[in-house]
Amino acid sequence: MKSLFSIVLSILLLLPSFGSFFVYTSFKLNQDEIAKTICVQRKMINNSCNGRCELQKSLKKYEDNEKRMQNNLDNKVDLVFVQNTVVADNFKLIEFNYISKPNFYTLEKETISVSLSSFRPPSFLI
Repeated sequence: MKSLFSIVLSILLLLPSFGSFFVYTSFKLNQDEIAKTICVQRKMINNSCNGRCELQKSLKKYEDNEKRMQNNLDNKVDLVFVQNTVVADNFKLIEFNYISKPNFYTLEKETISVSLSSFRPPSFLI
């Protein structure tokens, strides 16, 4: 099971490097049909192209796609985390000073009015 997994993983890792090989193989399998239908020189009498112009276009398109993917990878930033271990020889007890004043206030009287001037929506010029 491990050997099968390693073979499959190796094939998956090597697959992108055989991209132009797959383009060429696909062209060779369909060369006759490409020469008859897609080729620019298909209507010429002495056609020596046999669809190779389309092969060149496909290879150029594949290479441009690879360059674009490489540029996308170059633009990404790697974030590296470094763990520093700190060894403390002497631990010190930190004492907290508690404040006797409360951090909140209560209203004992009834509210008279509310100011909504700060909650006004922005005005747009039409």
